[in-house]
Amino acid sequence: MNFTRWSARLPGTQRRAAARTETAVSPDRRGEGSVPAARAERPADGTAPVPAVDELPARDVLDRVPALVALVHGPDHRIAYVNDAYTTAFGARATGVAAREALPELAELGLLPLLDQVLRSGKSRTLKSRKAVDGRSYTFTCTPVAEDGDRDAGGGAVLVFATDVTDHAEAAERLRASERRQRETAVTLQRSLLPQELEQPDDLRIAATYQPGGTEAAVGGDWYDVITLGGGRTALVIGDVMGRGVRAAAVMGQLRTAVRAYARLDLPPHEVLQLLDGLAAEIDANQIATCVYAVHDPNEGRLVYASAGHLPILVRDENGTVSRADEPTGPPLGTGGWIHSSGSIALGAGSTAVLYTDGLVERRDADLDEGIAALEGALAGATGSPQVVCDRLVRSAGVTADHDDDVAVLVLQHPARTGPDGDLFRNAALELLGGVEAAPRARAFASGVLTSWRFPAELHDLGVLATSELVANSLQHGIPPMRLRLRRTDRRLIVEVTDGDDHLPRRRRAEPGDESGRGIAIVATIASSWGCRRTPGGGKAVWCEFVLPKAKH
Repeated sequence: MNFTRWSARLPGTQRRAAARTETAVSPDRRGEGSVPAARAERPADGTAPVPAVDELPARDVLDRVPALVALVHGPDHRIAYVNDAYTTAFGARATGVAAREALPELAELGLLPLLDQVLRSGKSRTLKSRKAVDGRSYTFTCTPVAEDGDRDAGGGAVLVFATDVTDHAEAAERLRASERRQRETAVTLQRSLLPQELEQPDDLRIAATYQPGGTEAAVGGDWYDVITLGGGRTALVIGDVMGRGVRAAAVMGQLRTAVRAYARLDLPPHEVLQLLDGLAAEIDANQIATCVYAVHDPNEGRLVYASAGHLPILVRDENGTVSRADEPTGPPLGTGGWIHSSGSIALGAGSTAVLYTDGLVERRDADLDEGIAALEGALAGATGSPQVVCDRLVRSAGVTADHDDDVAVLVLQHPARTGPDGDLFRNAALELLGGVEAAPRARAFASGVLTSWRFPAELHDLGVLATSELVANSLQHGIPPMRLRLRRTDRRLIVEVTDGDDHLPRRRRAEPGDESGRGIAIVATIASSWGCRRTPGGGKAVWCEFVLPKAKH
């Protein structure tokens, strides 16, 4: 094969000079298969001239380079030449044989269609970091080396230049493996810190979902939680720690644990966020988080909430109308210097509320409000159980396994109960007016209500006793207005007394000579649980619960 036909160009070198003098080429070397030499310049100091690039024989250069070089010719890519490095890597190759038969290693890498493309277009193409049959990785550059006339005649050649990038490929694979391990660790940590099983309150039906970002996105710090507060009330939380990876998941875990602890204090939502704000700054001054903390009270039919820079709660009423709880919203947790406040939104029977993180509605190519509006539209038509609604919202938002951000969604429904199911959920209330006669009136009221609810005699007597002690405590230590409320669900009986004094009672040991101090101790002994809290309008509520016996089938 005469190499002077194709003007072979090696990657990284310039083409030979456009102006060469024919007189610089010895007539006796024109047929030797070497590249014609350019005229060498003799240094001014008289030393031997430095050989020009054009004086180097092409074959000698190609044989010596450490990269793999092959030259193929014609539409069948018949082998014209392979260098020593190529022979060492893949074995000797016979010239004149089509590449499909003689170069199976290139065929397995899918390089033959690339050779066709280079031959047709006359432009170089590169195939990066492909693992060959010898177990090493190469980057292949295919360069046309024929003149235009040769291609038009169906000829033409392609120079295949392969650089060994095994070390780079292995380093990149180690990096990817390390990133995968880190992501798996973060996902495992994230999922372990989320509730393994949601608490299911008596009055609400709840479902949640969490989906980490795709493999190209590090796991964030999205979380949610459901906390039963007692007295029929339920706290619902959703939040998002800014940042990605194990650190964000660890901060999330600390905040979630703190929320559960603060929730047990039965504080208003804005006070819980106030405590969280200070804690977030202590955990990491450079890490901030958004959060919504909401409390549902079945007696009020509303969702009282506070937001720290989080997205608005959406509520769909029984008629399908969707409302957005926009205000009030404070800055994210960890910023400090802000007094949060609570707001409320109606959540009556038949309503559905959705709490979510920004991964569900935020897109790089769209405004955030557009995403929230699209979610409102999806919620308006979403019916069924909370889990069905949850899945439909995620699908409607186009969230897939390769989504670029974490997604957390919490759906709660306050079902409208009628018929036999409605008989299991009852309320009765009595305003405690007057003086000492209020106590016997309260006992008589409780006895009549519990009898009408057909409770067993033992539970009836315990409920009347708890009512008597709580009312007596309120009459002695509280101020008007006072109210007794009895509530039953399918799982428990709740007795609650409210008054206008905000001093919270506590359980204490009464001395033998004390005439008071035993009421709360009695209630704590006979009831399944008890508690107290300050009410928003001033005053307090003291409650206790009795677990109902399971029905026999």
